[in-house]
Amino acid sequence: MLIVDNEGTIADITGTLAAGDDVEHLDGFLIPGMINAHCHLELSHLKGAIPEKTGLINFILSVVRSRNIETAQVLQHMQEGEKEMYDHGIVAVIDICNTAASAALKNKSSLYWHSLVEVINISDKNLERQWLHYNEILKGFRRYERTEHCVNLAPHAPYSVSTQTHRAINEATKNLLISIHNQETGAENDLFKNGQGSFLDFYQELGVSIPSFVSSSKSSLQTYLPHYTKGQTIILVHNSFISEEDILFAKHHAEQYGLTVFYCLCPNANLYIEDKLPPVELLIKHNCTILLGTDSYASNRQLSVAREIQILAGNFPDLSLNELLKWATSNGAKAIGNNEIGSFKKGKKPGVVLLATSDGLITGACKRIM
Repeated sequence: MLIVDNEGTIADITGTLAAGDDVEHLDGFLIPGMINAHCHLELSHLKGAIPEKTGLINFILSVVRSRNIETAQVLQHMQEGEKEMYDHGIVAVIDICNTAASAALKNKSSLYWHSLVEVINISDKNLERQWLHYNEILKGFRRYERTEHCVNLAPHAPYSVSTQTHRAINEATKNLLISIHNQETGAENDLFKNGQGSFLDFYQELGVSIPSFVSSSKSSLQTYLPHYTKGQTIILVHNSFISEEDILFAKHHAEQYGLTVFYCLCPNANLYIEDKLPPVELLIKHNCTILLGTDSYASNRQLSVAREIQILAGNFPDLSLNELLKWATSNGAKAIGNNEIGSFKKGKKPGVVLLATSDGLITGACKRIM
């Protein structure tokens, strides 16, 4: 029996005999509030606007072309996304930002937010100008009083961040939480290994010259990760095309430089964009610490971590429910360093969620209790 006070704080976990009266019996699994480890709330206005299964490069170009929309509409859709996450049992979000448009909403939100302002800068020569731009966005967030809602810079992706930009981010994020979109498409490794593939057309479409980091004869992960050496907590997001060699490389580099590496899976978004799931068994084999994210409405029909659990359980039947729930709760709490959430323990206030089942299987439906 879980005993919770009126404020949602865990008062005790006890046997049925000691629970006393006024006991409510619930059908399903009672779990702590879930952590959405990767979201783009700013893209909420793109729900249903981008075709499925066209590949990452076409997806990114569609997002770029769809940026021009009235601010009021963007805010309304962000509010809808925030409400859906709250209603579906999410208590904390690691949110990727390109502007400070979500700052006011987050300041009033019941959710815990860690906002990552993603730095995009392909050319070293533009670094100084872009650096000023992204620091202005940071200031936009820091004007609000909710100081417990953290915000800092983070790299967008290997193909969109130059060498000097990686180094600048490394210096600016010592001991901080950052994330990077990692190996979401096979073309990313083609670019770094041999300077070929569809990213060349991507740069041409954007009207930028081919950057100097195009070919390193290594995978993308093995090319950019050595730039991070300052004890960061790094969330590698997506990982659909990661190899065993990459996982071992990341583990060795993390040990050498005091990094903490998490692997965030967004299976519904991976199916929506590339129609491919990440190598979950490979990550488990090497004891990788896994998180779950929803990505955005642009690449997902909902912002529900419970639905991410459902899709993984359906595609990887050997996964235990206990392991999946850990990815959705306690692992996420560790990543953001929030000791109040992620598990049921006396004195914590983690949120209480009822996860529905049917014939012993996760349905993806859930209900916030507190």
